[in-house]
Amino acid sequence: MAGVVKTLEQAVDEAASLPEADQEQIGQQLLAHIERLRQLRDEIDKGLRSLDAGKGHPMDVDAFLAAQRQGRR
Repeated sequence: MAGVVKTLEQAVDEAASLPEADQEQIGQQLLAHIERLRQLRDEIDKGLRSLDAGKGHPMDVDAFLAAQRQGRR
């Protein structure tokens, strides 16, 4: 695993000592987490491209947060 961060390599080594079912679950969770990170980075890049193209506009953060809180209820 050349080039793998030491912590990740240690985690994989530790997981390898677990039962196969646990290894499978950890692998699925890790892959799902990686996919969420990729999607988030894609959305951030999309937003940055939009701002770079001059498509941004001022935003009332307090109103946005209040609306988000209302949507949770």
